Amino acid sequence: MTEVCDPANGEQHKGRVLVIAGSDPSGGAGIQADIKTITALGGYAATAITALTVQNTMGVTDVMSVASDFVANQMKAVLTDVGADAVKTGMLHDIGTIEAVVESLNAFTFQGAVVVDPVMVATSGDHLLKPEAVKTIVSCLLPRATVITPNIPEAEVLAGFNIDTVDGIRRAGKRLLSLGPKAVLRKGWPLTTEKLVAILLTQDGEAIQIKSIRLDTRHNH
Repeated sequence: MTEVCDPANGEQHKGRVLVIAGSDPSGGAGIQADIKTITALGGYAATAITALTVQNTMGVTDVMSVASDFVANQMKAVLTDVGADAVKTGMLHDIGTIEAVVESLNAFTFQGAVVVDPVMVATSGDHLLKPEAVKTIVSCLLPRATVITPNIPEAEVLAGFNIDTVDGIRRAGKRLLSLGPKAVLRKGWPLTTEKLVAILLTQDGEAIQIKSIRLDTRHNH
């Protein structure tokens, strides 16, 4: 990644990441979690906030969308000044926001990596994307993605069938690849065993399994 000078203190970082996502006041997900992750990896995080949520470790109780033109203006403010080596999208919530994000990327002829977390369903089961916006995610955003990172419920919605086996993950991955992204990272399956499996599938047919032991903790938000 391109090294960049942090506007705040002049420190050098490995890369500039523009996160376009919703805010989680409890700090466990959304913009707040992304900033922590990017910073821990030595990058520089910039943000465009798409929605304000009322949530904590127990669930989501309210969502207030940010106007799509305001989201676009946040992106413009970052891209015309600090710049970005990569973009990561999270909760986009509605059709207008999805279209504004894609139009902004196109307007700036953005050539960096685009990581799409198709935030539809929270771990708590709360829906974070309006149902009518799913088709817009598929038709507008997925073709721009370098990699998409759906959880199990999201992969099932996008693929159109239930996923209950490793073979199902592979079939879903192939289905998602046919929608345009260069790679699909299917995370954290299965939900009921001590071991978790993530599978990275790419357009060239490569499949990489990443296995991990499940941590016994209640702090999973």
